This record gives sequence, C-alpha cells and structure tokens, in this order.
Amino acid sequence: MSMATRQRRALPSDPSTTGSSPAYTKVDKPERSDGENEDVDRGLGWLLPLICLGMLRHMSATSNIIHDCDEVFNYWEPLHYLLYNSGFQTWEYSSQFALRSYLYILLHKLVGWPASWWFGEEKVRVFYAVRIFLAVLSVISDAALVVALSQKYGKRLASYTLAMLCLASGCFFASTSFLPSSLSMYAMSLSSALFLFNKPAMAVSVAATGVILGWPFSILAILPLTIYSLVKSFKSVFLTGAVTSIVLMVLSVLFDYDYYKRWTSSVINLLEYNVLGGGESHLYGTEGASFYLRNGFNNFNFCFVLALLFLAILPIAKKKFAPELFVVVSPVYLWIAFMSLQPHKEERFLYPIYPLICVAASAVIESFPDLFRDKYNPNGPSVLVMVAKFLRPLALGLILCASHSRTFSLINGYSAPIEIYKHLDYHDDAGTGSVLCVGSEWHRFPSSFFIPDYVGQVRWLDDGFTGLLPIPFNSSLGGMSAALSYFNNKNKASEGQYLRDPEQCTFLIELQLQRPYPTRGSDLSKWEIVAALPYLDRELSPPMYRSFFIPYQWQQKNVFGQYRLLRRIQK
Repeated sequence: MSMATRQRRALPSDPSTTGSSPAYTKVDKPERSDGENEDVDRGLGWLLPLICLGMLRHMSATSNIIHDCDEVFNYWEPLHYLLYNSGFQTWEYSSQFALRSYLYILLHKLVGWPASWWFGEEKVRVFYAVRIFLAVLSVISDAALVVALSQKYGKRLASYTLAMLCLASGCFFASTSFLPSSLSMYAMSLSSALFLFNKPAMAVSVAATGVILGWPFSILAILPLTIYSLVKSFKSVFLTGAVTSIVLMVLSVLFDYDYYKRWTSSVINLLEYNVLGGGESHLYGTEGASFYLRNGFNNFNFCFVLALLFLAILPIAKKKFAPELFVVVSPVYLWIAFMSLQPHKEERFLYPIYPLICVAASAVIESFPDLFRDKYNPNGPSVLVMVAKFLRPLALGLILCASHSRTFSLINGYSAPIEIYKHLDYHDDAGTGSVLCVGSEWHRFPSSFFIPDYVGQVRWLDDGFTGLLPIPFNSSLGGMSAALSYFNNKNKASEGQYLRDPEQCTFLIELQLQRPYPTRGSDLSKWEIVAALPYLDRELSPPMYRSFFIPYQWQQKNVFGQYRLLRRIQK
C-alpha cells in the first residue's frame, strides 16, 4: 500500500509525499509506524496488553459459567474419558457418525494429562488447568491483535480495542470456553494481527488452522483476509495455506482412524451432515432471523451497534482504514448475514467474530471527530470536533460499564450449577458406588470433572424430555471405536438413557423454582437438602434486570430459585 494512500504525516526523509497535500492528517493521534520508518513511535508494546488481558482472562477461567451443554458433552466429557476412562458420549462420537475430531480434544489433553497426574484425585483442578490453557491462547492472540493495531493505526485505536477485548461480556465468556468456535476465535485474532503485521502467508496459515483444527464453518469468516492475501502475494500465501491445510487434514484423518478404528474424516462428516446431508441440525433448536442481533447486543451492548456502523463511517475514514482494516472487520457483516439465514442458531456460532466486533466499534469511536472536520481545513478550530473528541471516552465508558454489568449478572445469576456439584466432595461418607441422579437439569451438568471418585454413576431421570441424551462411554463395547445401536442422528430418545428406578439414587440435583407443581426433592421425608444456592429465574425476572446488573435493583427486581443438592434419607 503506497504512503500517499495511507495519508500518514510526511516525514522530512519521505520524498514520495513532497509537494503533496493530503486530505487527512492525524493531528489528534500519535504518529504510527507501518514498519518502514524506525524513527516513528510504534505505539503500544506487548507488556500492557499481556498484563491487562492476562488478568481478565484469568478471571474468566476461574469464574466463567458453562453457557452451552454442547461444551460439556462434546468436549469436556470426551477429554475426561481420555484422562480417566469414564465420561458421557454423544451420538456425534459414535463411530458410525464420527462428526467430532479427536485431534481437537488431544490438543487439550496436552495440558489435561500432566495436570491429572499432578493433582491426582482433584479433578476439578484439572478442569481449571485446561481453562487456564485456553486463557493463555486467548491472551496471546488478542495481545498480538492489539499490538498490530497500535503499530498500524496508533495508540488510541489499539487502546480502545484492548479495553473492549478485556471487558466485553462476549469476549470474557468465549475466551475460556472449551469449544471449537473459541479456537476459531483465537485464530481469527491472530491471523488478523499477522495480516496487519504484513505477514499474509502466516495469517492464512493460522486462519486455516482455526478452520480445520477448530470449526470448519468458520472458513466463510476468513475468506476476505484469504482472498486479499492471495491477491497481494499469491505464491507464498497459496503454498503456505495449502501445506498447512493438507498437513492438518492428514493428521485429523490419522487420529480419527486411531480412535474410531475406521478411515474417516470428521471434518468432512460434519460438513456433509450440515450442508449436503439434508441438514438435521434444525432438530436441536431454531431461532428467528433477529436472534444474532439481539444476542450481539446482550453480549456487546452499544459496542455491537457501533460495530455495525463501521461501513457507514468508512467513506469518511477510508484514507485511514481502507483497505486493510476493512478486510479485517468485513467478516462481521458476512458472518452475521450468513448465520442469520440458518435455522439452527446458537450464541457460540458468533464466537469467531467477537474480537472483530471490538475492532470495528473502536474504529468508529476513534473516528468521531472525523465526522465533523472541514475537508478543506481539517486542522481548523471546530466546536463540533472538540465535542466529538469529548464523546469518545464517554462512549467507551458507557460500553465498558454496560459490559461489566452484563458479566456480573450472568456470573452471579447462573453460577449455581458449577458450584453446587463441588459440594459433593463433602459427602464421601455416602460410600463408594453412590448414584447421583439428575432430572430436567441434565443440560446444566458441568461435566464429570466435578464428580468425585466415590460416586459410581451419574444417571438421568425421566422428567419429560423426549430427545436423545448422552450415554456413558462403554469400554466393553469398544469405547471410542464402537458403533452403538442406541445412538441416532434424529434426536430420538434411547430406551436405556434413563434410570427407571429412582429409589437407587443416593443424591439428587434439582432446581426448585416458584412453580405450582411439586418436584422430586419436595418430599423432605425422603430427601434432605445438603446444599442450596440461588439461581436466577429467567421466566419471572424482568429482561432488563436479569440481563444487566443495576445497583440496588438487581437483587430486588429479579426472582431467584434454589439450585439444590439433596441426599436420600436412610431409613
């Protein structure tokens, strides 16, 4: 990209701008460097982003709730099986379907195995060790993005982005979720950073890693960066991207063969199931076209609104942001539009573009004064420009306050499912072989990492759910390589998924809400409450108060139930 196009301030040693009169000069921003001039201030270094992101990601790793049962049953449970030879299996991991790759799970086993050896029976610590590993990946990728923005566009844009990456609720929760879409999010941040560092071949290689090792559907999100990089440097980009893709695909097939005991590719199986095979994913929940717009506002509040306005300010700020930054943030529009057309929608499907939402919103805030500059006298005094400059910290502060409010509300309102299972550690006097039963709360089961060794089984109770539930891996039938007849891809319940005799239950997990019908644990002649924690009742709480923490109102306006651990009374 030529110097004249970037419209940076002319230097005495810069002959290409002699005699020119650029339409834009960064009078209110420190000089930036694009790597061509060592004398120019390079903006933020690595230390500040690493420290800030490190603290917030550590907080996320230790306090994050589990937002999706798919994270538990498709990722935490297979990892638990690899480490401890026990855990729940979903139909996606049955050999006849093989929709999930063990290569992704094994990446986390690299941390989980030494942690399981170090902590011994304390499996909960292994859970958090893996989360710390995810936090480190997030810190590295997001810090690289911040530094790249600083060197390319200045400290202000980078600082705004850093603040949003740290505190935006979406990034806070997605950064330590054990999901392929989170890995694709890390890859999106790092590949965007490498692209801005003018390393297109490495950028495409990292993006390909996020697609193949993480989530195959994120290939659509990396298209703008890949196409622009190919145009810029076709040979090196194509060769690097092709080699990376081939190597990862081969590794995926080899590991799939090792675990499924047949030649197959989980990447291709997943694409075929969702695209070519009729698309049965709609069996697992559909939402309207506005789902991602509402979800985006919940997780990013006004940051999301500003991100969508990036295209509107681009004609005014194109000398600063086009084409590189536009290429980086364009997946926001492409991804939201494509995913909104799909019937099956989930919050985690937007994870890959979460960092880009922060970048786009930061660019809009940074450009506030440009909206009011006189194009013939951009450096002239203007009251509106001064007001716009004053509005920048106000807008950022509003976004960060709303984000913290959202994060606080979710953590304090919905953390009971993770915390209640930890109380099992205090009741090992129940004896080896105890049975823990879960009814309608099966979808909030936090994984077998929270089940102590004295509990012999975790069993589901029939509370009216008619779909297919996860069933424990069966080592006697082949474990991971078994093609099990009780699994199907039609979400039809299996006969053996429920415990038919509730009298076998030693413990019971139950959510007690203000409803006009009794629950199993209501009979206190059979059950004693050994632990109870508040849980926000979504249906009875006002949307505004349950979504955001409002001081002095959150506790009063919301309605809470009790998340209970009950123990059978011995007669």
